[in-house]
Amino acid sequence: MHIAIVSAHEVAPETPAIARELSRGHRVTVYTRRDSPERRERGRLAPGVMVEHVPAGPARWLPESGLLPYISDFSAGLQERWGKERPDVIHAHSWTSGLAAIAGSDGLGIPVTQTFHTLGAHTLGAQPDARTRLERAIGRRANAVIASCAGEESELIRMGVPRRNIAVVPGGVDVERFRRRGPAFPRGDRPRIVHAGRLGPDGGACTAIQALDGVPGAELVIAGGPATGVLDDDPHFLRLRDLAEEVGVLDRVTFLGRIPHNAMPKLLRSADVVVSLPHSAPTGMVALEAMACGVPVIASAAGAHLDSVVDGVTGFLIPPRRPADLARRVREVLGDPTRRTALGYAAADRARSRYSLERIGQELVRVYEDVRAMRACA
Repeated sequence: MHIAIVSAHEVAPETPAIARELSRGHRVTVYTRRDSPERRERGRLAPGVMVEHVPAGPARWLPESGLLPYISDFSAGLQERWGKERPDVIHAHSWTSGLAAIAGSDGLGIPVTQTFHTLGAHTLGAQPDARTRLERAIGRRANAVIASCAGEESELIRMGVPRRNIAVVPGGVDVERFRRRGPAFPRGDRPRIVHAGRLGPDGGACTAIQALDGVPGAELVIAGGPATGVLDDDPHFLRLRDLAEEVGVLDRVTFLGRIPHNAMPKLLRSADVVVSLPHSAPTGMVALEAMACGVPVIASAAGAHLDSVVDGVTGFLIPPRRPADLARRVREVLGDPTRRTALGYAAADRARSRYSLERIGQELVRVYEDVRAMRACA
């Protein structure tokens, strides 16, 4: 097959890996909006994977909420390209990509599959009602909607997406990069807790800081937010730093800012325990990557975590915003090296057996083949 992946906003860090996996038996082209004058219109994203940067709007980075005025230009660019070189199936990632893919494929007879990653109901952005209506329309128009977990499947059904059109395929993790053995970030003698994710109020970092007071002697390393050099300009960082000072743990908290995705394995392998505490976890990717590195995970009992983290076996699940529960579980893990090792081995085994890119790629291909067969019978 020729698989067209549409990522209107930006190419997510995990996209090249799954695209490369799909390219082992298929042709893959990623289509994204041109967001820099330096971007060539066509290039190579990964071995066997081409990328096309479609001009639409200013050639600079825009937030996803700023793409709507340019979606028609983006979809027109897609239709022009697909009219000349027709893909066999389209996979749109995000709601803006879905709008563009559906418009761009109009009249071409190409089946469209859709992954939302995050639904509008989980965001605090402007006009959530309008976005939800658009997501509902996309979900009903797409030939298949790919949910990342069972919880998202239920939400899609409540939105009105027909159950028969939903396939559950979780996000995949590169188990060759994220593995038990390999280099790790330097560290001292303190037990290390790592939190990676958004710094905003729904990201869970505040819960990790509050819990640290109940874990004497441990250090907390927080990755996320803007780059280190501009952290002081970020209101979420300033709020967290003030919170750490108020709780009395500022001397045991390190803020790394945003780190490159290729550095994540080193960071995760340096941890004794990884905490992933977002209030909603559409993909739960941090938890998966930590599990693949053989590190026990304490995660919020939400979204994809409910599928990936086996409570008491590969880590622990706790309700969001419960620092006392988090502190208790962290003390349990840090205080029992034998159990910590067992949790880590079980986590790595689960990540490799259920969430490897090879398996996820196979499941995606089955969805693509199914929608092509249904289109051919229509």
